[in-house]
Amino acid sequence: MSLSIHLAAQADAPYMVLSSGLGGHASFWNPQIRVLQQHFHVVTYDQEGCHSDSELLPTPYSIDHMAGQILDLLINDGIREFHFIGHALGGHIGMQLATYQAERKFKLLSLTMLNAWGELDAHTQKCFEARTSLLLNSGAEAYVRAQALFLYPPQWISTHIDQLTEAENKQLLDFPPIQNVLARLQAVQAFKLNEEHQQVLKDVPIHLIANQDDFLVPYQRSQQLQQCLPHSHLSLLATGAHASTVTETDQVNQRILSFLISPLA
Repeated sequence: MSLSIHLAAQADAPYMVLSSGLGGHASFWNPQIRVLQQHFHVVTYDQEGCHSDSELLPTPYSIDHMAGQILDLLINDGIREFHFIGHALGGHIGMQLATYQAERKFKLLSLTMLNAWGELDAHTQKCFEARTSLLLNSGAEAYVRAQALFLYPPQWISTHIDQLTEAENKQLLDFPPIQNVLARLQAVQAFKLNEEHQQVLKDVPIHLIANQDDFLVPYQRSQQLQQCLPHSHLSLLATGAHASTVTETDQVNQRILSFLISPLA
């Protein structure tokens, strides 16, 4: 497992780490890299256990394991100061990372979380239960073909069906061991923001981005997260659904950069 570093033109640009959600693939961030690279050295990575040839993940498995994975990779590459952007599960990794700063001697410059949560919503849990049931009872193809319904707006699916089907076909060819998918599903559902997270995040600039039409994670979870992290800034977008980095790329990129380049009050 290794980092992919997309260097900015300026050698002294800060680093930005992008961490994807449940799928775990670096390629999720392809729509963001070129724009962010104008200001940052952009770091992407595949999370462990997310490919067909991946080793089985340890049991029990948690967000703590995922945060340790990326931190070890960063420190091994000498990267000890960085901005962090996480999508859903990736945001949880970012919050967990913040708890290691004093012990591991690194600095989290900011944390941006897209469609994340501090505590699992009952609706999201029901979605995950349905996806788990599909995987166990109908197999990988049913799991992958249903995935878009949780991630994208209906109209976007309608107008991108060929692109989507091609992506699903590729995903099926590289589908990870079912045990790993189940372990990651359990880990993301078990995460809960606690007092330690709140304490260590007080000094970290935080940007929350949520989509009002997100079918998987109700946007109210980001509002509740903002209440727990009162210094954070919330950008609420009307459309884009759960994977708005893909469906509303320009708008999301602009919001990310406006916070980091000209921080909002």
